[in-house]
Amino acid sequence: MQLIIVNDELTARLFLDVHITLNKDVPGWIRPLDKDINAVFDTEHNKAYRHGELVRWILKDEKGRLIGRIAAFVNKKYKNKGDECPVGGVGFFDCIDSQEAANLLFDTAKQWLQERGMQAMDGPINFGERNNWWGLLTKGFHEPIYCMNFNPPYYVRLFEQYGFQVFFHQICYGMKVRDQLQSKFFERHDAIAKDPAFKAVHIKKNELPKFAEAFSIVYNKAWAQHAGGKEMGKAQALAIFKQMKPLLDEKIAWFVYHHDEPIAIWLNLPDLNQYIKHMNGQFGLWQKLKFLWLKNTGYCKKIVGVIFGIVPEFQGKGIDAYMIVEGAKLIQSDSEHYVDYEMQWIGDFNPRMQNVAESLGAVPSRQLTTYRYLFDRTIPYKRHPMV
Repeated sequence: MQLIIVNDELTARLFLDVHITLNKDVPGWIRPLDKDINAVFDTEHNKAYRHGELVRWILKDEKGRLIGRIAAFVNKKYKNKGDECPVGGVGFFDCIDSQEAANLLFDTAKQWLQERGMQAMDGPINFGERNNWWGLLTKGFHEPIYCMNFNPPYYVRLFEQYGFQVFFHQICYGMKVRDQLQSKFFERHDAIAKDPAFKAVHIKKNELPKFAEAFSIVYNKAWAQHAGGKEMGKAQALAIFKQMKPLLDEKIAWFVYHHDEPIAIWLNLPDLNQYIKHMNGQFGLWQKLKFLWLKNTGYCKKIVGVIFGIVPEFQGKGIDAYMIVEGAKLIQSDSEHYVDYEMQWIGDFNPRMQNVAESLGAVPSRQLTTYRYLFDRTIPYKRHPMV
């Protein structure tokens, strides 16, 4: 077997080709857009390079055939609650069903990380934001949602036989859009709706700066503490919203205000993968025209729950039910358009959000898993702490 470092346009192309070659015949696989993968490894595009470094390898067999790939990275901003040692990452792993080949990829990444002072590695994870390319698919081997990892079932064995242990499970929940909400939602909704200080509104594309600012406010109060204390600025939020604008459907993205201050968000998007699966990895002019045609003809029948959260001081007071019922009035009235709803993953260390999903009547639709490998095998292993 031959390991080749990715260091030019040819090897970068081969890095993409490994994934296509090994997964093209796997049922449920959707080819990611080349540009979405390449963006991770673009030093100008990916801000993680400001405080980290990355290396990639491809693996060939003795006949020159592509049989594997892996990326390893150090990110000084990467921290999980309870971490007691520096942890590196591995991701974008693909491999034939060979433990020998997998071990060579893992060993190579491990050595590179050890040389940079890391004492453990998590994987498969992303070099950047956690909402993309995070976790190994371990249950629910069907069509992935946009920017979600997909792999054959045997990858689980390759990771676990090497010695990776479960750090946390990432559970997605799904339901039908037209499913009736439980009566308790309406009771809790009505209690909040009586107070004129509260209002729920859906996003409006012609007011993106206003809603982007509201998003940053709620995010910084509800999630920044779980993202290493990194707050989101107004400009960053607006950039995200502008990027989402072509896909935004106003009636499925909701905010709650209290005395005109944003306190909760429920952001849903049409599943972009329903369009991407017809693009063969490309997104040039022809594919953009095709996307617009599919979008305007109502082709996408699936909604993805991207983010749901309430600022701490309003948690446990029924705001979730109020927001969901207000949103459902519009979303379910157009149930002929959207049929399926799936939420982005919820960590098994977050039972509160799992309860919200289950109270909706949603059931687990798939599971991804973040694994950890401690380089010192004598150290007692700890899973991600509960929040």
